[in-house]
Amino acid sequence: MLIIGRFIIGMDSGVSLSVLPMYLGEISPRQVRGFIGQFHSIFICLGVFIGQVLGLPEIFGQESRWNFLFGFLAVPAMLQLCVLPFLPESPRFLLMERRDEARAERAFQVFLGRTDVSRELEEVHAESRAQSTQRAAAALDLLRKRAVRWQLITVVVVMSCYQLCGLNAIWYYTNGIFEDAGFTKSLIPYITLSTGGIETLAAIISGLVIERVGRRPLIIFGFSAMAVCFSLLTVFLNFQDRFSWMPYLSFVSILALIASFCSGPGGIPFVLTGELFEQANRPAAFMIAGTVNWLANFAVGLLFPFIQEALQTFAFLLFVVVCVAGAVYLLLVLPETKNKTFMEISQSFAKMNGVSDQTDTEMQDALERSGRQQTDTHAANSIKHTDTEMENSF
Repeated sequence: MLIIGRFIIGMDSGVSLSVLPMYLGEISPRQVRGFIGQFHSIFICLGVFIGQVLGLPEIFGQESRWNFLFGFLAVPAMLQLCVLPFLPESPRFLLMERRDEARAERAFQVFLGRTDVSRELEEVHAESRAQSTQRAAAALDLLRKRAVRWQLITVVVVMSCYQLCGLNAIWYYTNGIFEDAGFTKSLIPYITLSTGGIETLAAIISGLVIERVGRRPLIIFGFSAMAVCFSLLTVFLNFQDRFSWMPYLSFVSILALIASFCSGPGGIPFVLTGELFEQANRPAAFMIAGTVNWLANFAVGLLFPFIQEALQTFAFLLFVVVCVAGAVYLLLVLPETKNKTFMEISQSFAKMNGVSDQTDTEMQDALERSGRQQTDTHAANSIKHTDTEMENSF
């Protein structure tokens, strides 16, 4: 049963980690798309923290109670089973794939909490007109598509660095790392609890500032700070036998490492995967990103024990290389996507991909038509409102 349960949870995790960020990105107004896109990362961190709390010896962290801890997983699963059927479908999917404007309008009204959603509908119509000749791309088609070459490379690099940056090695082997740092086994569950708290707090702060600071600075800073923290952790672990206070510095560096990860690299890769691709290419992009993500995750879990055995305390220097490489790549290639439409983001990659000027012109014309129609709609509403006031005055 344990094997079957792990298989089912693994399948669910793989699907949800691709579908949920895509859904959140499609239903969100561009002004808060990054903030809402961070929700899944925040709740993953919160779930880890709750699991750590429930795993304390005073609650379920005993040999006689572990089955109750497993049973607790049924609570969020049942909650989702009851709530998810009532959520509207993505309005972008309804309008661009199903051509169902009535349902798309109702979905926008539900998500935005207002009846006038003409601006959002026209933005999707403009994107649809610019992509009128495109069809939904399969994963292999996307790999051969020149127009999304650098977007795809960027997503592969970001997702690889997301897993290979070393944080999962910290999580998988936290107990062993803390034991090597000199902490007793009785203290480790409570020390681990602090890591979950820092992770959740950093993810929340990142979600609150992402629309002000932007995606690019946060993720570059996160990888850079992680490189510094891994370097310091290597130094502290090498000198822990010489100074009695050195284990505490190792502990602080691990907390800083976790906070650095959750400040940007922990959630922004999924936001970027949804933002860098247009509607026709987005599902295939998430499929490729998810495959890279889980393969890299599997590689870390499989190989890190052997790397640690061979390199001892210097094993974390490999993660320094990954973090630095990721930060440099993003600094050179990634444009800022904050408060931009999906079409505008595609335009920012057009020159790198060698896309023809005609494609750029079509996209720009669609954007201009969208802007003109929004202005005309606003003017018409203003005139109508003025006429009503004049009639009332008479």
